[in-house]
Amino acid sequence: MRALTSTLATIVLAAGLGLVTASPASAASCPSVAEPTISGAKARWTLSCSNGHLKVYGWVEDTSLDGRSALVDVAPGGDNHWRLVEADGRGERTNFDFSFPGTTTASVKLRLSR
Repeated sequence: MRALTSTLATIVLAAGLGLVTASPASAASCPSVAEPTISGAKARWTLSCSNGHLKVYGWVEDTSLDGRSALVDVAPGGDNHWRLVEADGRGERTNFDFSFPGTTTASVKLRLSR
């Protein structure tokens, strides 16, 4: 799993998507919880399923005065409804709560903006 996520992070960075720092993408299914931390950002999210819907909820926090925002990308499996959550400014925490019908998986990633 570590090799796969490491390879995925390398591919994303090589694709030039403007990522300065990225945590490994976590392709997860419900139920699951993650608490990633990178230099300048931290987050916590939970994936849960109920009645054919995936719920992804949690928070992202900017932890540095570096001029970059902390971002969480959420991409549900089998769906093109990608979501982005931003916290901009040291100590700012932004909560999020998304629901996606018809799936039980999502790729969720913590990263920094440029």
